[in-house]
Amino acid sequence: MNNTKARSFVTITITIAIVALLLRFGIENLIKFNIIQNEANALDTLKLVSTALENYARNNVGIYPVSLAILTQTNPQYLPIDYTVQSPVKGYQYTFSRLDPYGYSCRATPVSCSLTGKSIFTITTGGLIMTESCIKKEES
Repeated sequence: MNNTKARSFVTITITIAIVALLLRFGIENLIKFNIIQNEANALDTLKLVSTALENYARNNVGIYPVSLAILTQTNPQYLPIDYTVQSPVKGYQYTFSRLDPYGYSCRATPVSCSLTGKSIFTITTGGLIMTESCIKKEES
């Protein structure tokens, strides 16, 4: 009788260990998938913002707007929302280090490095995209 109880305990312990291991790998893969989706969305959003800014400048004698709000208030709209005000969007925060009549520099930074994204993306006047790792930034 004691042998049966011991065997049942060992079976339950092994089952719990296997389930915990499977959950760990499942959650890890889910986070990786989420990061890939967030990074793709951040790049697409930056390209959308850049295209809207370039189109606005093309229609306004080469002068860029001084805020994204201008792009959402025109008819037709250049952008559906002001991404700097609505941030974070799908794990990324959008900010401008430069937005003036002569150009722009927009940055997408993960809300939580290694959890919502692993890369920081920057797009500048003319649609030039630069990528850097947020992991090395946090270590500095």
